[in-house]
Amino acid sequence: MYQMSDEEFERAVEEALDGIPDQFIQALQNVAIVMEDEPNEYHLGTPEEPFYPEGSYCDDELLGLFDGLSIVERADGYDDDLPDVITIFKGPHERCFDSREEVVEEIGKTVIHEIGHYFGIDDDRLYEMGY
Repeated sequence: MYQMSDEEFERAVEEALDGIPDQFIQALQNVAIVMEDEPNEYHLGTPEEPFYPEGSYCDDELLGLFDGLSIVERADGYDDDLPDVITIFKGPHERCFDSREEVVEEIGKTVIHEIGHYFGIDDDRLYEMGY
């Protein structure tokens, strides 16, 4: 387990975003990218009624989540009042990986994985691609 300061975690997410080619970043429309310490009931349900959304996982830990409509789903019409949200979770990254290098690498993979969902790529294909 490697613990990061909030600032260090934010920098790692920003660096991951900086590594995404501009054409993909520019194609993100009405998407907020946020960082949270832990998933909550909104993300995972309650102990009585859990659910497991498509997202990035390490064991049973949710590392990141895309909450919204992919551009494929938007093709049928889209009311963009509320932004879609990509959330990257700090605590699960810290618990799942043992060094700063591993945490930063996995943050990068998580960011790409969740952006992939925005572009309509499913979990199976993202995992095949190494994300």
